[in-house]
Amino acid sequence: MLNKDELIIAGKTFTSRLITGTGKYKTLNEMVQCLLESESEMVTVAIRRLNLLNISKNDSILTAINWKRFWLLPNTAGAKTTDEAIRLAFLGRELSKRIGQKENNFVKLEVISDPKYLFPDPIGTLRAAEFLVKKGFIVLPYTNTDPMLAKHLEDIGCSTIMPLGSPIGSGQGIQNINNIQIIIENSSIPVIIDAGLSSPSEAAFAMELGAEAVLINTAIAKATNSIGMAKAMKLGVKAGRQAYLAGKMVPHKFAQSSSPVKGSDFLNTMQK
Repeated sequence: MLNKDELIIAGKTFTSRLITGTGKYKTLNEMVQCLLESESEMVTVAIRRLNLLNISKNDSILTAINWKRFWLLPNTAGAKTTDEAIRLAFLGRELSKRIGQKENNFVKLEVISDPKYLFPDPIGTLRAAEFLVKKGFIVLPYTNTDPMLAKHLEDIGCSTIMPLGSPIGSGQGIQNINNIQIIIENSSIPVIIDAGLSSPSEAAFAMELGAEAVLINTAIAKATNSIGMAKAMKLGVKAGRQAYLAGKMVPHKFAQSSSPVKGSDFLNTMQK
């Protein structure tokens, strides 16, 4: 029986709604174990970090990960301008082909010129996204929580919207809840919460809001027990998604008795 609740991005189907990263881990082995325990299917890798001239080295992320098991999501982290992001995107697409994913045109687009808070550059992101979409890329843009920017990115052909929960690596959770809800409400493409989540409860909350997926790296990599946190994030995402599909109760201003009033006459009779 087919799973009716799959994540679909530009026709590509995923059963996991947790996307994981590869940075900040203590060792390559720990990173690989966390990816496996998380049961994620899509893994993002910063192209700028890689030695593309020699991807056969034993200490390379590219050789440590089983790319028959995971879908590569190259990202343009480190790009400060539109042009830099575009160059990294093309390198990432070439890399996908070299590891055997011939039909992989995915790119996580990041254009960040702000060195302190690492907020995405909205104008640079929009320009790069428009160019890359025309070149056949499946563009997953990392953005701030601006509903109008999200709509513009969707209109030019991006395949997802990836608003930040809070600044990258901050662990501050989801800050601009209202704007994220507006983005989700107005989007006909998947909304993926990216950056700032620190705990399984925050991942669950993101899914309860109606996000299609979350991307988590630092919260797992920097946990005291990274493998344990990878498992916990997996469960948090699943629980949040199930809660969203189930539909939570409508809040009430006053208390509502959970015990039925019916039957009180019987008790009164017994007491006489």
